[in-house]
Amino acid sequence: MSGPDRSDGRPLAGATWSLFVGLGFLLMGVGLFATALSIDAESLHFSNIEIGLLGASYYGGFLIGAILTPSALAGVGHIRVYTALSSLLSAAILFVGLTSSPLAWIALRFFSGACIAGLYVVAESWLNQVASNNRRGRLLGVYMVVTSGAYGIGQALVGTVDLHTVQGFAIAALFTSLAVAPVALSEDAAPPPVVRGATIRLRRLARLVPTGVGTCLLVGIAHGSLVTMGVIYATRSGLTAGDAGRFVAATGIGGMLAQWPISTASDELDRRFVGVVVSCGAVVASTWLLFVGAHGWRGLLAMGVLGGLSFPLYSVAAAYANDWVEPHEMSGAASSLIVVYGVGALVGPLVTSALNISVGIDGYPWSMIALHALIVVFLIYRMFAWRAPIATTTWNDASLSTRAFFIPANVVWMGRKIRTRSISERE
Repeated sequence: MSGPDRSDGRPLAGATWSLFVGLGFLLMGVGLFATALSIDAESLHFSNIEIGLLGASYYGGFLIGAILTPSALAGVGHIRVYTALSSLLSAAILFVGLTSSPLAWIALRFFSGACIAGLYVVAESWLNQVASNNRRGRLLGVYMVVTSGAYGIGQALVGTVDLHTVQGFAIAALFTSLAVAPVALSEDAAPPPVVRGATIRLRRLARLVPTGVGTCLLVGIAHGSLVTMGVIYATRSGLTAGDAGRFVAATGIGGMLAQWPISTASDELDRRFVGVVVSCGAVVASTWLLFVGAHGWRGLLAMGVLGGLSFPLYSVAAAYANDWVEPHEMSGAASSLIVVYGVGALVGPLVTSALNISVGIDGYPWSMIALHALIVVFLIYRMFAWRAPIATTTWNDASLSTRAFFIPANVVWMGRKIRTRSISERE
């Protein structure tokens, strides 16, 4: 289903730059807000149940936002929905800073989750509809570079604000409000039209592309644990608020640096194979974190490598799913994939919490090891269930980042060839 980029004859950069600038401001605010919220909940001595409900309410709202946004998109379009949700999110962040009630925080966290999911649906629908298959991985890679990098910067800013006052939440709301201007005012903003009723049910999407849906679910579980429980792991390891912010920010910075080469490789190789290699690397990074702990530069580096390898997995899975979806169904597919991801992200913190009870503070790195290993197993299974050439380009034509995957790709190819030959000889 490869075809020309659908950006009204204009370069993709012209049709998407304002969205990326807006997302940069937005995710800086969201990163600061989420990190300040977790650290404040610990300092206010919220119970484990209340902290758990904070995480669950966010992803509960995330699911609702992902489900409801496509109908709003069909009614008023990308820019209006983006503007409305950004404004509502800014208000919710400010309200959190004005109260310390656990129940109020849980309700507002639910509301903010719905807004953030809706904004993701807007962005991914916009990007998937303007990109062709042979450029989708790269475009989603830019999207993940911007979002993960900005989110990491927001997390790092937590050490520069006073968490005992409304200041941190006010600055987060300021960034979120600024996110509206580039999208609302730019003459270059060119979101594609949304066809009313162009939806695709999750059940049909799962039958059409089980690999994409299943991977999004597993990646959601891993990321829900990675993002939500990372701050808790850092603070319970004895890090200060500033050090904890830098510790979790390392994942976003790592994701920003690694996103482009990994996404580029996924456009030129079987995306499933790229996912296997990257997930294996995440298992190694998580094992390293288990041994070095959260303190010092080794902990920061381990988290940076883990984020750099884990965060690109969503764009790889989403690009694979959209490779098999008709253009008029991409808005609905974006919503369905975010719902699946949100369901997984809701489960992730519960997995880590259970491991924390069983093995103590090391439950966090152990959960990262187990969850990324599960992604490896699933993708290997799908590669055998639906065989396809691993490489779609030659060594001379491949990009530099793609060449890094050629050695393991050739090993797998040789293994397939030997296995096929042995089967034919037995027959």
